[in-house]
Amino acid sequence: MTEHALLAGCLQNDALAQRELYNRYSPKMLSVCYRFAQNREDAEDMLQEGFIKVFSQIHTFRNQGAFEGWIRRIIVHTCINFLKKNKKFNESIELDSAQQVYAKEESIASFMQGKQVIEAIRLLPIGYRTVLNLYAIEGFSHREIGEILDIEESTSRSQFTRAKTMLENILIKKRIIEAPKNNAFDILSTSLNK
Repeated sequence: MTEHALLAGCLQNDALAQRELYNRYSPKMLSVCYRFAQNREDAEDMLQEGFIKVFSQIHTFRNQGAFEGWIRRIIVHTCINFLKKNKKFNESIELDSAQQVYAKEESIASFMQGKQVIEAIRLLPIGYRTVLNLYAIEGFSHREIGEILDIEESTSRSQFTRAKTMLENILIKKRIIEAPKNNAFDILSTSLNK
């Protein structure tokens, strides 16, 4: 079924078209949810809530940009709302652990398996993980992140810097990387967007 046919069917609440759309896009969107979630159950809940929004808002898609990108944006916002609703974002950053993080000029090694990076990202406190996902992977600006999470732009920048450093330390501790050689932001962008 073509994307146009899927859209037309979903606009008419055709269950077959909705099932096809879900089957086509849910694996990629589950991986998006998984990066934000604390566990698989939360990721699946985020995915379900996200697709309910996709189906209820599909009439707002105007064929401007990629349909998958439109779905992804809804899923990301659903993940953020899920964290806020369940008060998981607010619990995430402890000042004691933040003070133990030191920024370094060099960071993560140049090659990293996507799965290992995602698993390491999931070990970050939720606040750090959320900002890292939104900035490095989803491409939001720190200003946009501040608006989405109701934090200052400078707080988003600070959390991103600390998240990169903490992620590097996790990767070194788990012996996934030996020594920092490249910029973490460049590695995250290339490794996670594959």
